[in-house]
Amino acid sequence: MKTEFDGKIWFWRGPAPWYFVTVPAEQSRDLKAISGLVTYGWGVIPVQVRIGKTGWKTSLFPKDGLYLVPIKASVRKAENLEEGDTVTIRLEVH
Repeated sequence: MKTEFDGKIWFWRGPAPWYFVTVPAEQSRDLKAISGLVTYGWGVIPVQVRIGKTGWKTSLFPKDGLYLVPIKASVRKAENLEEGDTVTIRLEVH
């Protein structure tokens, strides 16, 4: 499954702070529909992600009926991104 969407980078200030983009409801529903086939536990889904010229492998995390895309520091640096920026995310489920 491949999909593309726009989303805003936000910062989670929990015990393990991290930056994320939330997958919109429509794409989250599509991901949930195939999650049983691809998850390796806890509902996480392995994906290949691309923002701009930067691609990486990660896992989507389920949260409140949607999925979260973690945005690594190296990606934010390479693409000159900050909290609040809107990005186009291309992802492919593996």
